[in-house]
Amino acid sequence: MDTVTHGIVGSLIGKGFFSDRHGRVATFAATAGAMFPDTDVIAEAFSNDPLAVVKFHRGITHSWVGLPFFAAILAWLTRWVARRRGIDAPSWGILTIIYGVAIASHIALDGMTSFGTRIWDPISQDRVAWDMLFIIDFLFTAIALLPQIAAWIYRDSAKAIFRATGMWVLSTLATISVWFLARQVGFSFHFWAAVVVSVAIAALFFLPAAGGRGFRIKRAAWCRAGTYAMVAYILACGAAHHAALKRVEDFAAANHIAVERMGALPLPPSLLDWGGVIRAADGVYASRFDLRDSSAPAFHFTADSPPDIFTMRAMQLPEVRLYWTFARFPVIRSSTEDDRTTVDFFDQRFISRRRRENDPQPFTYRVVFDSAGNVLEEGWQSNGLLLRRVLKTLKPRAGDTP
Repeated sequence: MDTVTHGIVGSLIGKGFFSDRHGRVATFAATAGAMFPDTDVIAEAFSNDPLAVVKFHRGITHSWVGLPFFAAILAWLTRWVARRRGIDAPSWGILTIIYGVAIASHIALDGMTSFGTRIWDPISQDRVAWDMLFIIDFLFTAIALLPQIAAWIYRDSAKAIFRATGMWVLSTLATISVWFLARQVGFSFHFWAAVVVSVAIAALFFLPAAGGRGFRIKRAAWCRAGTYAMVAYILACGAAHHAALKRVEDFAAANHIAVERMGALPLPPSLLDWGGVIRAADGVYASRFDLRDSSAPAFHFTADSPPDIFTMRAMQLPEVRLYWTFARFPVIRSSTEDDRTTVDFFDQRFISRRRRENDPQPFTYRVVFDSAGNVLEEGWQSNGLLLRRVLKTLKPRAGDTP
């Protein structure tokens, strides 16, 4: 899940359950703690490893094992800074609990996406993916954000209508922007849905003013209600995932597929949109379907290229073996042109709806061999280019000749 949404969720938790008793530092700790696990991108930024995103992201900072240590260190650091600046702060123990809850929210939410999170690193490098939430879920973000805005609107009766109007206009513009963006990336939805969202936001921002009810609701109550709504949305996504996975299982059973791995993956724009993926012995079946459509989903099959000496050699490379631990539904394709053989690995989890015909799938890893079986290039591919070239010369590795 995106870091901004993690921060919004942390802020919601801090305001709903900690700030009334422990002040603004508690809200800061909950917000910072919820965003902290994504600091692993710093290691990616300074690494020359072409697979840094696989090696470092969603590792130890996203682990239940590392959580208590990071929470304790961040709590101590926060107390130290607060004392130097003369700011009242909760005790180290309370701050450790707040940071722990916030980091836990990040780990759990990332585990609910399809990317894969090593929640037991360093004990285990297995990646958990519960496939309940899309990595960027604007509705989920809105559920976490809007109660905080409503609490701010009704904190001051003299400014409430002005604030409500301004926030409604901004929210409506944001909704239209999401509608436009979804159309551009191939996951469009009806404009009337954006209108319904705008009306719902208007109701949330304006209706509590009737009879002054909104001014009697404390910020903590607004944020707790938002937390409960967030949990309810996650449960609804879990139920939708169960229904989607049942359709994938039914297809596999009806077609007698020897399944190696299968999944139902969340897709935008709503919890009713899903992708079914099945890894078989010789390729991957994939489908996109809407749970409102009662008909059986149609799957298309992407076959692996027949195994040869080059694919076998590629599979022995450390970088490809690392990629293989990351990929859940990989496809292997090889091709030869002149005296160069290209072996591509791509994961059917990551599909670009607006991809041009000759463009690679997202997260495509390419290995290029010469006719003697020496590795010429390897790295992530984008629009026909290798993003990182591990080898820039024709110098072979030891034992590269098949």
